[in-house]
Amino acid sequence: MSNPNILVVTNTTTSVPVTGEVSITWDDATWILTSSFIIFTMQSGFGLLEAGAVTNKNEVNIMVKNAADVIFGGLTYWSFGFGLSFGKDQGANMFCGVGNFFVDADDDQMGVIFSTFVFQLSFATTATTIVSGAMAERTKLCSYIIFSCVNTVVYCIPAHWLWDDIGFLRKLGVVDIAGAGAVHLIGGGSALVAAVMLKPRSGRYDHGTESLPMGNPVNSLLGTFMLWWGWLGFNCGSTFGISGGKWKLAAKSAVVTLCGSIGGGVIGITTSYITRKRKFEIEYIVNSILGGLVSITAACAIIRPWEALIAGAVGGFIAIHAPKFFNWLHVDDPVGAVSVHGVVGIWGLMVVGLFTENDHLENLTLGRSGLIHGGGFYLLGVQMMAALILSTWSSLCTFILLFPIKMTIGIRLSPHEEFLGADYVEHNIVHKETNIIFSRPSTARDRAIASRANLNSVVCDQATRRETVSVHSDTQTSISDVIALTDFPDQTVNSTVMSGESKPRRGLPPIPCCCCKHKQRALVISS
Repeated sequence: MSNPNILVVTNTTTSVPVTGEVSITWDDATWILTSSFIIFTMQSGFGLLEAGAVTNKNEVNIMVKNAADVIFGGLTYWSFGFGLSFGKDQGANMFCGVGNFFVDADDDQMGVIFSTFVFQLSFATTATTIVSGAMAERTKLCSYIIFSCVNTVVYCIPAHWLWDDIGFLRKLGVVDIAGAGAVHLIGGGSALVAAVMLKPRSGRYDHGTESLPMGNPVNSLLGTFMLWWGWLGFNCGSTFGISGGKWKLAAKSAVVTLCGSIGGGVIGITTSYITRKRKFEIEYIVNSILGGLVSITAACAIIRPWEALIAGAVGGFIAIHAPKFFNWLHVDDPVGAVSVHGVVGIWGLMVVGLFTENDHLENLTLGRSGLIHGGGFYLLGVQMMAALILSTWSSLCTFILLFPIKMTIGIRLSPHEEFLGADYVEHNIVHKETNIIFSRPSTARDRAIASRANLNSVVCDQATRRETVSVHSDTQTSISDVIALTDFPDQTVNSTVMSGESKPRRGLPPIPCCCCKHKQRALVISS
């Protein structure tokens, strides 16, 4: 007699690819859905991480973009993305699926189809969210929404190659348990092309290629903790159940995930302490942890904990040093998405080819082992080939999708809109406190700051000789009074609000800098 708690589905699709008949129990469905909900919280983590890395005049815009990823990316994934990944109708082939468009299911199939859809949707939106970080502070919201809609194609086709039983990469033996290639490498490749097409933020490399200070390090750290939590659901949920031997793989995935992040974090903290004059840079800590997590994503259920420590350490090292190379090339990536997800994603695929042992529980590696376990070079070779294919696919597709947008409505904010900040331009938000770097202004357009602003303090950065002024607005009404500082050479106004021409009123005494004897004269301008 058949078990009423089990739904048998032929040729189902999972993040851990299998063939033949798959039994989905109630416990499996609960595990899949719970993991999906945990993964969904990664949107909040990415949002906080990115908002903490940018200036406060752009942090709201970052969060709205992440919401747009779910809204519009989710709409297109439900419409056609899921079908292109896992459709089983006539016409499905090794390149893409056909069927299950506008996802719906009958009573006897809804358990596996709906749980798979929710799980895969959380992956698809993550791949797009990775790109938003590299486009931060200079992208039009309307253009980004259009890109978010069509970017579904960039993820859903490789998902078919890797995770459907007839996908051509799967048939070659490529293993990607939880998406180091399908999610992170795809997202990182897209982020690279988007950053190159957008070009650097205004003035980004005028004073060198050093990373800019974070706008809110606390938000970035909080976002990292949320991503850490989400990654456990990401990797453990990719066993697609807990029945049979899957619960053992889920438990192993949790330990491997933690060990990978620990290895990366150790490298980040020690490297920062040694190279940054005994300071613990938040950027190093955050990126190294995330790099460690990406490193073990493809192999989370098929390597040992000590191997995860090594893989995570290498990934953390890459994540904190690769951004220096891209900054040298003047590829402006505010959050390091290209390095953490793209470059480390390649390493994550290679980890499978190096450290994997033949899995006897669920046959995830199709009987193959990695190089150091005597499996030869085949698995490493196909993993590297997959990395090349996925990188090329994501780069070309992103260019094809963004180029028409750039040629029509444009993808970048104007220099003046970037000057004002996306929060004000796109959402009409004026922050009550704005940190501003002033220069000798030439026009009132460049001098304008905030409504009825009061000069509060001046802070001089010894390294760059930049004077930072805290401006507090006691109202968000019409802009009538503006304030500016003169005699600050070689600096650029970093945050302003529009105002008309105005006449100067002199009289403020010299303003001392709080960290050196440098003094300058202030000029208050009122309309």
